[in-house]
Amino acid sequence: MTLQDIIAGLNLKVLTSLRNFNAVTPQGGYASDLLSCVVAGAQPGNLWITLQAHMNVVAVASLREVSAVIITENAQPGPEVVEKANDQGVVLLSTERPSYEIVGKLWEMGVR
Repeated sequence: MTLQDIIAGLNLKVLTSLRNFNAVTPQGGYASDLLSCVVAGAQPGNLWITLQAHMNVVAVASLREVSAVIITENAQPGPEVVEKANDQGVVLLSTERPSYEIVGKLWEMGVR
């Protein structure tokens, strides 16, 4: 399953620059709002599900080399966060749905 499939299947809004999301194949997921847990637990290629939308999210996502960050509960990063994400090659996606629902939907879609 590609990142494009996930974006379409969950009706996610792409906040950062468009890319070839068909070329990205997420490798599992990690859900946490505590950045230190993400640093310790997220694996390269994971989707990271969080309601955090600040600059440190970009730093952690870049450090852990996640395939994308799904920002939930309609939290919106500021333009400076989106700009930094574009500079760092971090994909930011958003949804109004809660993290719990997004994780469940990803599981149903086969993201393990």
